[in-house]
Amino acid sequence: MAHFRQIRAHLRARPRRNSSETKGNIATDRRCSADPCRRVIEISCTACYFTLIPSAGGLSARLKEDNVLSIQADAAQAAENGATLMAVADNMAKSEELLATILKSLADDKAEDIVQIDLRGKTAIGDYMVICSGRSTRQVTSIAEKLAQTVKDEFGRTAKTEGKDVGDWVLIDTGDVIVHVFRPEVRDFYQLEKMWLSGEQAAAPTH
Repeated sequence: MAHFRQIRAHLRARPRRNSSETKGNIATDRRCSADPCRRVIEISCTACYFTLIPSAGGLSARLKEDNVLSIQADAAQAAENGATLMAVADNMAKSEELLATILKSLADDKAEDIVQIDLRGKTAIGDYMVICSGRSTRQVTSIAEKLAQTVKDEFGRTAKTEGKDVGDWVLIDTGDVIVHVFRPEVRDFYQLEKMWLSGEQAAAPTH
C-alpha cells in the first residue's frame, strides 16, 4: 500500500489546471494521457489482482500439479493392487499344479484311500493336505521317498520329510501341499482327516 500513498501525494502536489486551460491545450491532455503516474496505477492494480485473486495465476498452476500428482498416486496404487492379484493367481496355479503332480505320484505308487483336503481359508500351513495309506512300512517309506524326489525333479523344491525311519507315519511337507502317508492301522488310530473334514467328506476318499 506504500506505493499508493506515494501516488496520492504526487497527485496532490501537481498544480491544478482550470477548465479554460484544459480546453485550450490539447497537447496538455495528450501528455496527461501518457502520464507515468497512470501507468504506475495500472501496474499496481494488476499486481493487486494477482495477489488477491491467486486463481488467475499461481493457484491454478498448483491445482493442476496436485491433480497430476493425485492421478499418478492412483495409478501407482492400481498397479500395485494388480501386481498383488497377479501374484496370488500365480501362486494358486502353482499350488494346483503341485497338487496334481502329487496325486499322480501317489496313484502311480499304489497308495490307497487317497484323500485331499482344501486348507485355503482354514489354516496358513498350506493350501492342500493329502492323506493316504501304504500296506506296509516298506511301502509307506517308498511312497514318501519317490514323492519327495518327484517334487524336487519337477518343481525344484526340497520337501521336508519326517517319520521315514520308522515307516508308520511319514509327513512330506512340499510347501503348498502337506502329505501324510500312514500304515492303515496308524491312520485308523489318529483319524487325521476327521479333524479337517466333515463326516460325509471323510467317508469319501479321492481314489
